[in-house]
Amino acid sequence: MVRDRYSAVAIVLHWLIAAAIVFQLILGWRGHGLRTTLEGFSLIQLHKSVGVTILALSLVRLAWRLTHRPPPEPETLAPWERRLAVATHWGFYVIMIGLPLSGWVVVSTSKITIPTLLYGTIPWPHVPGLAELAAPAKAAWNLVAYGVHKSLAWTAWGLLALHVAGALKHQLFSRDEPVLARMAPGARAGRWLEPRLVAIVLTAGAITATGFLVSPPVRASKLAPAAVPVATPTPAAAAPIPIAAPVVPGEPSRWAVAPGGTLAFATAFSGAPIEGRFQRWSADIVFAPEALDRSSVRVEIEVASADTGDSQRDEVLPSGDWFDAASHPKAVFAARRFRKTGAHRYVAEGELTLRGETKPLSLPFTLKIDGDTARLRGVTSLDRTAFGVGQGEWTNTDQIPAKVTISVDLTATRH
Repeated sequence: MVRDRYSAVAIVLHWLIAAAIVFQLILGWRGHGLRTTLEGFSLIQLHKSVGVTILALSLVRLAWRLTHRPPPEPETLAPWERRLAVATHWGFYVIMIGLPLSGWVVVSTSKITIPTLLYGTIPWPHVPGLAELAAPAKAAWNLVAYGVHKSLAWTAWGLLALHVAGALKHQLFSRDEPVLARMAPGARAGRWLEPRLVAIVLTAGAITATGFLVSPPVRASKLAPAAVPVATPTPAAAAPIPIAAPVVPGEPSRWAVAPGGTLAFATAFSGAPIEGRFQRWSADIVFAPEALDRSSVRVEIEVASADTGDSQRDEVLPSGDWFDAASHPKAVFAARRFRKTGAHRYVAEGELTLRGETKPLSLPFTLKIDGDTARLRGVTSLDRTAFGVGQGEWTNTDQIPAKVTISVDLTATRH
């Protein structure tokens, strides 16, 4: 007996892939339009995850198609309609596989080497060999792949329009051609209010609306305290505070940083602000306002603990292009010179060692001491390129500026 409809597996795969493609095309359009913003960055991360999902489903669908004979086309179709149906059918396979593959190449050869985490969880590798190419070769691959990707996206819109128009023509005007029933079993041709057609239209509308409204978490902008765990000093610095020692007039006191202090940094990407903080650091503070000449501070920062609220970007920061945590796991700020600039205002004159480079750095700060508790807040800035943070193409400051703002906010207890 000749089947007059597709198998259940083919039907499920067809509708899943169709829904994913519509959603994906809208995500890509939105992400491209917002590509210089953090929202656009988050949309593109979701776009990559959906693309890999489409690729996997499409390969399964192709394998099923090659091993299972599809139902024959209705005998009432004209020869040109048959040829157009076949061309559209195989055109969709080119789209379903070519779009995610070309997108994969684009990601693998991008200037921004960001690991892909499917839905923020599952690591997905770059195309083997492409990420390691020299900059000119990567740029060439990226240019070609992007052109292919963009062309296939526009072709997908055209094929979708053609496919939908054909299905509606056969459903609404060719009463003797049960085309819709092949993918929606039980659908009756010629009915404008066919329940299955209505369900398809409503579902398509819901998917389209979701594509325009979905807003993945923007995890790299103005981090609220609830969005990212509060940075705390290392266990040694956050240990229980012993009973305060007597204050010796004219002698600097040793201070222990209380849990909850923050050591943060701020920069931008294509004009969009990025804020982060270091989650693991310690501070050795010996200070007294009346003994500035004998005061000192030493802060050690684990650079691999940088947290901007986006796991994919945070995996890149410790790499050799940025902090090079493997060779230089810690940054150190040490100061032994202090000067008072006003009521509760001081400047620490010290040196910062980062990526093996040591440069002078001044930290203006305010300090208010109430008994054995002190509150310190300070803000300064540095030139990341002076320390080699941002290698290769990232020495250019057109997308990520040279200036990085550093801020510290902590409470300390005398002991």
